[in-house]
Amino acid sequence: MTEPETNTGGAVALTFDDGPDARWTPRVLDALRAADAVATFFVTPGLGIEAVAEIAAAGHEVGYHCGRHVRHTDRERGDVADEARADLEQLGEAGATVRCWRPPWGVLAPWTRDLAASLGLAVVLWDADTEDWSGRSATTMLAGIDPSIRAGAVVLMHDGIGPGALRTEASATVELIAPLVALARGRGLEPATVSALTARRERAAA
Repeated sequence: MTEPETNTGGAVALTFDDGPDARWTPRVLDALRAADAVATFFVTPGLGIEAVAEIAAAGHEVGYHCGRHVRHTDRERGDVADEARADLEQLGEAGATVRCWRPPWGVLAPWTRDLAASLGLAVVLWDADTEDWSGRSATTMLAGIDPSIRAGAVVLMHDGIGPGALRTEASATVELIAPLVALARGRGLEPATVSALTARRERAAA
């Protein structure tokens, strides 16, 4: 087991996929507000563009997830490109400046990164997977990702009940936020958006 890195100038990124969800996204936003923490939400615009506007207005980052939750390896580049352009236009109209993209399931086709770059987006995956979709308790999830909470880590969670989920509600994800933020801060790590985390890495490498 690798010891978590303690870095008072470091950060971790809390990220959420498969939303927005009319029931659970507001609860996630409330939990983040209570913890005074920011996050990045990789959204599907068709699930609720009004909620996307609320995410952005609350100071969180809006990233792009998908229009159709299908692996890129099972789709044609042109179809995904047309879908993404339409979705990004809709997100822009909702007041979201989108800089990053997490494809469905985190599965990349040979053309995914090139397409993302052509749209001005960075592909973002994750370092720590809570596997909250499986119905685990907050305590179990925190113990599972504990070794991975170090400077630069990107944590995967879900504010929606996406395809393949074994759970029917996301209360454990909501419950996880406060202790996860406390764990990170106990290691000198502050929650940051994915774009802010990337900027920190670039400054450190310069």
